[in-house]
Amino acid sequence: MTQVIADISVSLDGFVAGPDDGPGRHPLGVGGERLHRWLFGLATWRARAGQEGGDRGAGDDIMGEYFARTGAAVIGRRMYDHGEKAWGEQPPFHVPVFVVTHRPRPSRRLSDGTSFEFVTAGVAAAVAQAIAEARARGGDVAVMGGGQIVSGALAAGVLDELRLHVVPVLLGGGRPLFAQPLHPARVLETTRAEMSSGVTHMFHRVLP
Repeated sequence: MTQVIADISVSLDGFVAGPDDGPGRHPLGVGGERLHRWLFGLATWRARAGQEGGDRGAGDDIMGEYFARTGAAVIGRRMYDHGEKAWGEQPPFHVPVFVVTHRPRPSRRLSDGTSFEFVTAGVAAAVAQAIAEARARGGDVAVMGGGQIVSGALAAGVLDELRLHVVPVLLGGGRPLFAQPLHPARVLETTRAEMSSGVTHMFHRVLP
């Protein structure tokens, strides 16, 4: 059965990007790159970016399984705009990606299996399209961020699981994971917690 799984790194004080984030300035905000050092150093991530080497510890096992199960992804337009130049012609997805946006744009298809479809009807609509694609591939939907997309998917009731990679840094400001209160409230059950290389991986099942 296709699952919708959100996966995102967050600071101890609840931010998914540092202050002053934006293309051409600090794509991850001031200090925000600290939230992703553990990920960018993994062998799994480096392989997806066409690089060699990397950490093969517990975090690599977790993310390797996650990427292997992913049949489609959902991201926000801000994440796409921040990453487009850095990704170049080898984005780390290798599956269809549905970009939630208010600014329509033609689809983009690459030779490595990555495609970008720009969805203007909201998070739930993007997830629905991603589910159809992932189901056809026998995989899951990965909701990869940013924070507004993850919290929006949770508020819309379309998430099955929320995975937080908690990094022991206090950013003191930036973009919070949950910028607005959730209505209705959501109840989650922690199903797994594991530490690796300076990060705590926490898995939460979203209860009905």
